[in-house]
Formats: sequence, C-alpha cells, structure tokens
Amino acid sequence: MKERTLRRRLALHIAVRLLVATVLLGAAVIVQLRTPGQSIDPFYFLVGLTYAVSLGFIASLQLVQRLPWLTDVHFAIDAVVVSAAVFITGGVESLFTILYMLPIVAASNLQFRRGGLQLAGLSTILFFGVVVAQYLSVNGYLALPFTDLVTGELPPVNVAQYTVALNAFGFFAVAFLSGSLAERARRGEAQLEQATEEIADLQAFNQYVFDNLVSGLATADADNRLLTFNRSAMLITGRDGALPIGELASDALQLPPAFAGTLSQDLARVRSKRTDYLFKMPTGGTIELGLSVAALPLPDGSRGYLYTFQDVTDIKRYEQNARLQQRLAAVGEMAAGIAHEIRNPLASMSGSMQMLKQELPLSADQAQLMDIVLKESERLNQTIKSFLAYARPQRFSLQKLDLRPIVEETALLLRNSPEVEEQHEIEANKADEPVMVEGDEGQIRQILWNLATNGLRAMPNGGTLCLSAVNEPSGSGRVAVLLVEDEGVGIPPEDVDSIFQPFRGSFGKGTGLGLAIVHRIVTDYGGQIEVRPRATGGTVFRIRFPEPVAVHAERQAS
Repeated sequence: MKERTLRRRLALHIAVRLLVATVLLGAAVIVQLRTPGQSIDPFYFLVGLTYAVSLGFIASLQLVQRLPWLTDVHFAIDAVVVSAAVFITGGVESLFTILYMLPIVAASNLQFRRGGLQLAGLSTILFFGVVVAQYLSVNGYLALPFTDLVTGELPPVNVAQYTVALNAFGFFAVAFLSGSLAERARRGEAQLEQATEEIADLQAFNQYVFDNLVSGLATADADNRLLTFNRSAMLITGRDGALPIGELASDALQLPPAFAGTLSQDLARVRSKRTDYLFKMPTGGTIELGLSVAALPLPDGSRGYLYTFQDVTDIKRYEQNARLQQRLAAVGEMAAGIAHEIRNPLASMSGSMQMLKQELPLSADQAQLMDIVLKESERLNQTIKSFLAYARPQRFSLQKLDLRPIVEETALLLRNSPEVEEQHEIEANKADEPVMVEGDEGQIRQILWNLATNGLRAMPNGGTLCLSAVNEPSGSGRVAVLLVEDEGVGIPPEDVDSIFQPFRGSFGKGTGLGLAIVHRIVTDYGGQIEVRPRATGGTVFRIRFPEPVAVHAERQAS
C-alpha cells in the first residue's frame, strides 16, 4: 500500500515536471519567433535534459521502494536543472528562482519535513553558488559558458546578498510549511486508513455474525421489500440460488395474509408481533415456521421491518409429546386406582359365577347366558390387566440384546397366530450385522408384537406385514431401529397425534391400549417413535432406540 502511494506521488511529480518543461519550451519558441536574432539554445538543452531525466525516472519507478536514495537523486537533479535555468536567465536577477519551490514542495510531499528541508538546503547552496559564479565571471575571475545571455550590470554585492538571503528564507519557509502540512496529512491519512480498517473489520465481523446466526434474519424497507437475507434464512427456507433481495417479504416468507395485512398498523402499537405457520418448502413438504417481526428504523428516516424466524417443527413435536405425556400421566394415575378397585370385585364375581355354574342345574339358555357372563368377565379382566401394565411402571432387567432373533421369532409366532389369515404375508428383514440395544427382552417383544398385531388388523383384506431391524448412523456411532410396515388402510394425518392415547383403538378387536403401551415403553427408554404413511399405501412405524451407553446412564440416574 505504501509502495504504491510513493510511486503514485513520484509519478505525479514527474508529470508536473514535464508540464513545466513543456511550458518553458513553448515560451522559448515564442521568444525566438518574436526576436529571431535572440540565441536561446541553452533553453532547448535544459528542456531536453528535463525530458530525458523524467523518462529515466519513469523507468526506475519500480525500484524506488528498494532503493530509497533514488528519490533523493531525483529531487537533487531537479534542483540542479532549476539552478542551470536560473544561471542562464540572469542569476541573481532571474525570474525563475521561483522554480526552486516546486521540487521543495514535491520533496516535502513525498519525504515529509526531512525531505523538504534537505532539498531547501541544497537549493540554497546551489543558488548561492550560481550568484557567486556569476559575480566571479563578470569580474573576470572565472570563465563560464552562456554568460553572454546575461546583459546589463549586476546589482551591488549587498543587494545580491540580500536576494540570496531572502530566497534562502523562502526556500526553508516553504520546506517547513509544506513539510508540516505533509506530516499532518500523513497522520490524517494513517488515522483514516486505521479507521477504514476498523470499519472493514467491523463490517466483516457483523457479516460473520449475520451469516452464522442460528435463526433466519431478514430486513425489509418501508415497502416491505427485502434488503438482507442471511445464510440461515436461506437454509431454513430451502432456497438454493440467488438471494431474494427486492422480493416482497410476504411472498418470500409466505406470511399468512391476515398476519401480513395488519402488520404496519400492529407495529405502530406494539414492539413486535409473532406467529407460527406452515411454510411450504421448494422441494415439497412443509415445516412449522416461528416468525417474529419488529419495526426497523432506516437511515433515510423511514421505518422498515426486521424479521427473525426459526424452524420450530421439532419443537412443536416435542411440545405435542409433552402434552401427550401429561395427559397420559394424569389418566394413568387416576385410572390405575379405579382399575385396581374394579379388578378385585370382578375376580370375586367371576369365581362366584363359576361355582354357581357347577352347582346349579341350568337350562341350555341359562348355561349360555352364564358362559357369556364369564367370557365378558375374562375380557374385562384382560382389559384391566393391559391398562395396569400401561399405567404402572414395570420392573425390567437391562441386558444387551440383538434385535435380529427377536424379529425372526416374532414373525414366526405371528405366522401361527389366529390374527393371521390366508391373505396375510409376514416378512422378516434383518441386517447382516448385529443390531444391538440395551433393554428388557420382554418389553422389546411386547413393542414388536403390539405394533405387528395392530398392522394385521389394519389389513382386513390382506397384505404384507414387514418387520425389520437395522442399524442407522448417529452423531457418535450407530443406533438400532425397528421398522413395522403394513399395507393397510393407513392413518389419517389428523389422527396421528392421537393414536397413542389410551382406548383410541379403531379396530373391533383389542383393548385400545396396545399403541399406548408401546409409546410408554419407548418413551421410558428415551427412544423415539415415528409414524408416517407409505408411498404405496399403508403405514410405517419407526422405533429409534438411543445409544446403549445413553440408555444405561439414563436408567442409572432414574
């Protein structure tokens, strides 16, 4: 940066020198045209020398940074050329002594106060030498060329001394003043450069923070057209390409019409406004977007908009799971006590019925009614047992298990189960490597069995039920995943969040507690259960277990 500045300033001085030389050349030509007998050959020589020196220094501009003394030589030659011009134009009486000021100012500009004072001293010596040589030549003590150009008598010596002293004072005064100005300009330039670097660093830091915010951040002008759109905003909204600068924020962010329509009026009364809504991704599918907007004062005095938003799909899912857990806990705590109180008298009633059936003579109709009562009592007892299994914490024994044999054995049992009809097919897919979890084998079997029987009931007209155990990559390793896929009637999207609630079964058979028990066991293990439709029809239940170490640590803490 400094090297380029030095070369630029030196090149500017060379250009000024060439301009002055050209002006002198033009003046010499005019003088010769007006007075044809006047000999001004030395002027042509000096102008030619100036051009030659300038061309030489233009060629050496690339070396001034490595050879600083070239700059001193540059200005010294200027002072010598000016002295020659002063000598041939009258010496002490020359009108060209003002030309000494030009290289002095240039030296001060490039080398600051030191360079200006240094050249002022050299110019004083050269001018004094010119005047002394002039007087010696006129008095016959020294023979010099071009003395015939100086006509008339020389001023007295005291006048010459005064002229030299006055010019020397002028040289040093100009050097001091121009050097001081150059020093001040250098300090101002350094401060400006430092301030520019600080501003650039601050802008880079602000841009870095702006681009690395986790939340999407966008700003819009008074017409609600986007001014900025950070990288997180591009990722959240699924954009892959040019920034949506200039687009309407309501279009780019798909703001609900009711929210966007009253935005300006609402922000005049409140500091910010928030909403959650479904955002349609460019690749298909939707996400839940949580967006806040606030008023943003702009430099021109108008008021724009500041948008911050996040993908809250997972947060909404966690909130739904938390609400479900709260409801299930409340229902379980209340109903477990009721079920326990019902179970004891039910057992007494069932035992009494069996004794009466054996001891009393019953007609055929009476015996059939008695069987119905006993059968319904047993069904009610099974319902209560299932509910208690769901509502009460179960004791379990943790051990490392391979899910593959559990999947195979469950598939074998299902093929021989009364739940399976001729039009049903049971498939068991297993990984080539062990699929390890840490848990209770009975509970794992219960999860798989409940999901499988639910899938069979969802296929009244037949279909294929597929059970799978696979490993999936995780952040610090691999986790086990159970998959149960059916080709049944499917689950409406609006019912997905409610299928794990107790007694929400949609099939004629069962107690309506199978999926609720599955959800409770998976939640106790710290796993995740996902339900999604199959592309070809049916439903996929996906159970993702945590890493074995995490499960063990969680169980130890509980």
